[in-house]
Amino acid sequence: MEEPQRARSHTVTTTTSSFAENFSTTSSSFAYDREFLRTVPGLLIVAEIGLCFNGSAFVLYLSAAIVDASSVSPERGNHNFNSWAASSFFAFLVTICYAGNTYFSFTAWRSRTMQ
Repeated sequence: MEEPQRARSHTVTTTTSSFAENFSTTSSSFAYDREFLRTVPGLLIVAEIGLCFNGSAFVLYLSAAIVDASSVSPERGNHNFNSWAASSFFAFLVTICYAGNTYFSFTAWRSRTMQ
């Protein structure tokens, strides 16, 4: 038994718009408030952002320095060994700098929290 033929017409409506029409800088939900940044909560948020950045940079540089140092091998040739050893030294030096900066950011954040 054969089914009867159905009409297969349907209407498709398309619209186009540009991104610029839908985006308005005056209705942005991200506002820059200078007065808030001068308050104690605003300063704490900024300090936490400096603290979080330095802490995460310390962890990432430490892992990169360890990987770099573990790849140093004197068997690959004298020039490559010296280059890899120097890069490991400077990687650990940068890691120590970020660790110190994280500590100082933490103490600054902690002193503002105590006030």
